[in-house]
Amino acid sequence: MVGWDSCLRRNLGMNRYSRHIILSEIGQEGQDKLSNAKVLVIGAGGLGCPILQYLTAAGIGHIGIVDFDVVEISNLQRQVLFGTSSLGENKAVAAKKRLEDLNDSISIIAYPKKLTHKNAIDLFNQYDIIVDGTDNFATRYLVNDASVITNKPLVFGAIYKFEGQVSVFNYNNGPSYRCLFPTPPEKGAVPNCSEIGVLGVLPGIIGTMQTNEVLKIILGLGQPLSGKLLCYNALNSQTITLNINRSSSEIEAILSKKDSFHTQNVEEICEIEIDTISITEAINQTNIQIIDVRETHEIPKIESLDITYIPLGILESQLEKVDSEKKKAIFCQSGIRSKKAVSILKSYEINNCYSIIESALEIKSYLKEQHKEVSNDR
Repeated sequence: MVGWDSCLRRNLGMNRYSRHIILSEIGQEGQDKLSNAKVLVIGAGGLGCPILQYLTAAGIGHIGIVDFDVVEISNLQRQVLFGTSSLGENKAVAAKKRLEDLNDSISIIAYPKKLTHKNAIDLFNQYDIIVDGTDNFATRYLVNDASVITNKPLVFGAIYKFEGQVSVFNYNNGPSYRCLFPTPPEKGAVPNCSEIGVLGVLPGIIGTMQTNEVLKIILGLGQPLSGKLLCYNALNSQTITLNINRSSSEIEAILSKKDSFHTQNVEEICEIEIDTISITEAINQTNIQIIDVRETHEIPKIESLDITYIPLGILESQLEKVDSEKKKAIFCQSGIRSKKAVSILKSYEINNCYSIIESALEIKSYLKEQHKEVSNDR
């Protein structure tokens, strides 16, 4: 009976993966390599969804998914593994559920937690290849350093509005992410998708490119993008490839911190000291200027406050709108651009600048509640 079950599973596998197996460059031997591979995907968002979908369909035998976030309705524009029934669920758990329906013959483990310096090394040691589907610099540097320390190939991807990047780091003594970007940007210096937007199809394009690199590494086919950064522009469908040189000093600096790696804090990587203020504190002061650094088309509009509108992109060219005699309270859609604005103003020696801790939506809701209370008092 055991022999019959084994034969049946193999026949089902041959049917499922027949389009791979009939490729002379892959065959059954190559498909077996995919079946035995262990791949850890960090992030089940815009990039992670297509990565996971195609790794699962390809028959990667062991897949890990790390994500502490939950599915929100704004994710559905690009995070194609999820639907309205997934709203509120942890992304790693929701992705595992969907992927097991796509392919029930492989092992998928969900890690519904945040990747940290404390757990990264143990996690990475359980897998052959690491795939970066994150959307912030602090975690990218964490993933890179943990990959170097554990000597795991890292398949990198990044997206910004209409552009994307793909590369393979730490592969066969190749360069790492720090060889390309040795110095992390200040926290909040580069907005993420929730701040700046992204073309919905772009993560699918970049994510499938990342998956292609994973398959090439496992199968030993073609030339992985080690030592190269592929840049893709969705508006003109053009790609350019830049060379990356390995920096031995950067690699050695990472390895020198191996023993203390677990004591580091991911938030310290790109941290910058920014003064903050609550909307309650801001509106209860008289000598204060409230500045909105969002684009003019962004909602919700805040109409019940005296607000100065200066989009972040033109802030440096419109410094004359900033009142040097007043305290400045700055807000944006979610708090990233406001911190960057404070940093910019400080660089021009404009002091008494604060980032409002609430998002634009939270400010709108707070002001609405305040209006209700005033109306009730009357």
